[in-house]
Amino acid sequence: MRSRDDKKQEALYLATIKLVNEIGFSASSVAKIAREAGVSPATLYIYFKNKEDLLVSTYLEIKEEMGRALLAGFDEGLPVHDLLHRVWCNTFAYVSENLAEFRYTEQFANSPYSELVDKTRVRAHFEPLLRVIQQGIDRKIIKDVDPDILTAFLFHPIMVLANPKHCSSFKPSGENIEIAFRMAWDALRL
Repeated sequence: MRSRDDKKQEALYLATIKLVNEIGFSASSVAKIAREAGVSPATLYIYFKNKEDLLVSTYLEIKEEMGRALLAGFDEGLPVHDLLHRVWCNTFAYVSENLAEFRYTEQFANSPYSELVDKTRVRAHFEPLLRVIQQGIDRKIIKDVDPDILTAFLFHPIMVLANPKHCSSFKPSGENIEIAFRMAWDALRL
């Protein structure tokens, strides 16, 4: 049995992201992904059971990385506003700097493959943020509505503004990012 090589696994993730973004899920065959990664198709099966496993694992890997990036510098002792502002700025930076990964997650979330993901596993990467949102509700700082609604109003603007395919004329200056955060905060706060 051949041993695992983290570099090959990373190459498979990167090849999957690139090809799915360029040609879609259906056209991204195991052979094409392996070729793009510079490995044989048989090597792919050392790391993943099949194409579905590779696609789901790539999504989970990105979500884990995204969770770490969003929560960088996270301190639950800070006021809710300040924490959400930090997460906002971290999210904007992550999406802007990792557009290929972000586009993959967008496509994945709107595909049948998303049904194969253990949502609690993804949620675990963002649990500190969800606790702060609940604290904000409990302390009557932010609106007492379904947390999914709150996170949509907090994060969807970033997903649109940071993606040049959606907002090609948006300039991600510090001032514009702050204006957008204030508008999102105004939607959340009591």
